[in-house]
Amino acid sequence: MGLIERIYEAAANVGFLKSCRWTPSSGGASQTYDVGFAAPDETILEGLTASTEYVMSYPATVFVGLASRETVEIDGVVFQVREIRAVGDGSELRAKLTHL
Repeated sequence: MGLIERIYEAAANVGFLKSCRWTPSSGGASQTYDVGFAAPDETILEGLTASTEYVMSYPATVFVGLASRETVEIDGVVFQVREIRAVGDGSELRAKLTHL
C-alpha cells in the first residue's frame, strides 16, 4: 500500500471521507471506496476558500477506468463525472461532478 492509500485510509478511519459507489457502464462489477468530497459553497482547506463545484478526490489505484460521463453515487446522491485530472505526482485523482 502506497503513501496516498495510507493517507486515505487514515482519513476514512476518522470520518473525513464519504462512501462512493461506481458501477461501470461497461457492465463490470460495482466498486465502493471512500473518497474526499466537496460540495458547492462548502468551506475547504481549513476555511481558506470555498468550493464552487462538486468534486471528489481519490487514490489513482481505485476506480480504475472511471471516465467522463460515468455516474457515481456518493452518500445516496447520483453525480455524473465531467472531468478527471491527476493531482501532483499522479497518485491522486480529482473528478469534477455534476449533480443529477
